[in-house]
Amino acid sequence: MYNQKTSITSNPNSSSKTKRSKDLGFSVRTENFSSEKFPFQEALTILDHSGKRLYGDHFQIHEEDHLVIFKLLVYFLRDTENASKLNISFRKGILLSGPIGCGKTSLMNLMRYISAAYTHHVMKPCRQITFEFHKEGFPIIEKYSDFSFDSRNGQLVPKTYCFDDMGAENTIKYFGNDTNVMAEILLSRYDQFISHGMLTHITTNLTSHQIEEAYGPRVRSRLREQCNLITFSCEDKRH
Repeated sequence: MYNQKTSITSNPNSSSKTKRSKDLGFSVRTENFSSEKFPFQEALTILDHSGKRLYGDHFQIHEEDHLVIFKLLVYFLRDTENASKLNISFRKGILLSGPIGCGKTSLMNLMRYISAAYTHHVMKPCRQITFEFHKEGFPIIEKYSDFSFDSRNGQLVPKTYCFDDMGAENTIKYFGNDTNVMAEILLSRYDQFISHGMLTHITTNLTSHQIEEAYGPRVRSRLREQCNLITFSCEDKRH
């Protein structure tokens, strides 16, 4: 993979006028997404190329998703000015919600290739975590929460996960007890968020009401406190 970070930040004087990208094939109204931190047009081109490398030639950047993409870029590239305008906090993680098939997983995965090292996150499907819990039990909850630290320069640094497709997993019965694995992990990570600044990203097709139904009011409340909510309004793009 080529160096996307250099490409995105290399042209701070990019024009803010409307452009048409030959690579992307659609008009990009960059005056609506102006940033001195990164040229939005170039960022879209990089995401498009990276997406085709990872997912195939069928991958597309859709114009209706520009606002969502811009917000993600503001967060991951630490655009302080636009973050303030958009009410985005770098202290919090991202909760990316939207309908099934709108591109949540692919976008959060692509953000790993352009973000700075200190904002890098690990993608982890929620269903896979519940399968791990079924095999290994309660140590899995600690693995993704209280023990979720890396050693860096002799210090323990909180590990950032993106829990993908929250709501697709099932409650697991372990030794006769029903355990809502993701609820326990999220509550424990909240404690680490308060004490150590541990960041958590999430993708989900659940509404806030559905999150409360599935995981309880405490989880919904904690997620509101520790995550920036970014929402797709599009339909399923899969064919």
